[in-house]
Amino acid sequence: MNLLTRALVSGLTAGTLSMWTLAQRGRSEGQPAAKMLNAPSHWLFGDRALVEHAPSWRYTGTGTLIHESSAVMWALLFERLVSRRDRAPSLASIAASAAVVTGVAAVVDLKLVPERLTPGFEHHLSGRSLLLVYASVAAGLALSGWLMRSSPRR
Repeated sequence: MNLLTRALVSGLTAGTLSMWTLAQRGRSEGQPAAKMLNAPSHWLFGDRALVEHAPSWRYTGTGTLIHESSAVMWALLFERLVSRRDRAPSLASIAASAAVVTGVAAVVDLKLVPERLTPGFEHHLSGRSLLLVYASVAAGLALSGWLMRSSPRR
């Protein structure tokens, strides 16, 4: 599997797992799941997307696309980092790479980019929930990275 294919698989896995976590954490904090998934669409639609509660193609569809695309972008960095090794990386090495990339992603997302380019859901979730959302990104990267490298080649 080439680098781009692995990044697509890892990114979509991490993005999907983190969207599930995002929806669950939002619900546990009294927020509609759609509101969490709508939030990233504030990149295009401004503050209206941050308060939209209902699922819609406009907000939820766009938010999902932005979230998944961002996860694939970070997965590209993750896969590049893991692929730099000459031998097959261990699960610990893969997990460490996933943690490092996810940590960088969190700092960039929540501290370095302009407000309009943040994920948006940080406005609705506690710090604990944000930690769990980003931990699920790392888990998705690590799991998919390990499975792609441990499965027998045909």
